[in-house]
Amino acid sequence: MANSSILDINDILAGYGDDIQTLIQDEAEKIAKEGVKTLKATSPKNKKSTANRGKYAKGWRVKKENKRGEVHCIIHNATDYQLTHLLEKPHLKRNGGYTAPIVHIKPVEEQCVSEYIKNVENGIRKGN
Repeated sequence: MANSSILDINDILAGYGDDIQTLIQDEAEKIAKEGVKTLKATSPKNKKSTANRGKYAKGWRVKKENKRGEVHCIIHNATDYQLTHLLEKPHLKRNGGYTAPIVHIKPVEEQCVSEYIKNVENGIRKGN
């Protein structure tokens, strides 16, 4: 009888662990998609070239990687990845001086991380 109840508890805990893992994966995907949507809206647009206007902003994607049972959602710019660092950080100009940074990635990253943590903690508290 005691052996049977231990197996029941193990099954309950294993099921709870699976539910938590699913919650974590779902939240990661949801928050990453929201982050991409925000980056597309807030990224700078090229005002000089009509051919490239909005190309950088439209290039944001979510890359989902499965590694040993873990899901990693990576937000990246698929079209103009070289510009992310140049726009976010100041750098030397050709004729001297520095460019003014256009900080647009860091705030979205901070928002995504805080919202992810909050949603996962709330989901665990609710028992989802």
